[in-house]
This record gives sequence, C-alpha cells and structure tokens, in this order.
Amino acid sequence: MSVDIEPFRRSGRMEGRCDCGAVRVRIDGAHVAAVGACHCGICQRWSGALYASFDAEADAVTVEGEVATYASTDWAERSFCPRCGSHLWYRSTVREAPAYELMPGLFPAAAAFPLISEIYCDKAPAYAALRGEHARASEADYEAKRAARGDDR
Repeated sequence: MSVDIEPFRRSGRMEGRCDCGAVRVRIDGAHVAAVGACHCGICQRWSGALYASFDAEADAVTVEGEVATYASTDWAERSFCPRCGSHLWYRSTVREAPAYELMPGLFPAAAAFPLISEIYCDKAPAYAALRGEHARASEADYEAKRAARGDDR
C-alpha cells in the first residue's frame, strides 16, 4: 500500500484536548491533514472499534497536563489521559524523534480531514467497515512490508 501524503502536508497551528480538558495538545508546525485507520486486534481492543490517527512531527507537538503511557508492543507505546481515559496518541519506540500519531477527535479542526488509508481492512468488524475511496491493505499485505505486527499478543 503506497499512499501519497504530500498533498496533505501542512504547517500551522491546531489545538486539541482530552474529554475532561486535563490534557491539552498543541500542534505548531508540520503535520499531515489526513487520517489513516487500523483494524488490527491491538487497535480494536484499545479503541473499542478501530484506530484512526493523523501524524504530526515531534518538534511541532506540545503537551500540557499529566499523560499516562504504556508499551503496547515491543516497538510502540500508546498514551492517554489518566483522569478521563481519552486516548491521545501512538508513537514508535524504535525511531529517533518519532512522529505523534494523534487521535483526530481531540482536534476540532481535524473533523475536516479526509480518510486516506486503511490497514488490516480484512480484520475490520462488520460495524466498523469504512466506505469511500482510499488506499487499503490487508493484514498480509501490510505485514509483508513491515516488521511491526498488529496481531494479538
């Protein structure tokens, strides 16, 4: 699956927050104004349905408030607000200065972002099937190109 994200690259400011407001996230710089979705088992358990995110460069993100983080795999961690439980982001632990994969629901401006990719689409539950024109990859297709796996641990 190859997705051209160049048309969606932006530089600017966006502000978001968790449900209770204890965590505030500000983007001031490079980000991708488009969403990718994942239906792997880990993401389904974490989100309750599917995981959707957009990327922002690490140096563009400022976080205020207490954040809880846990290692969900050997290669990544997930963060959330310890007060209200809102999911905040996913980040690689094996790359230097990894981008934040931020939850679009935190940012009102992200409601206008298009869906441009979907992975593990063959694992999508019936209630979370996504429609529309966007790049799709099955579990086999996605994992054939990457060391990371999204299966059950």
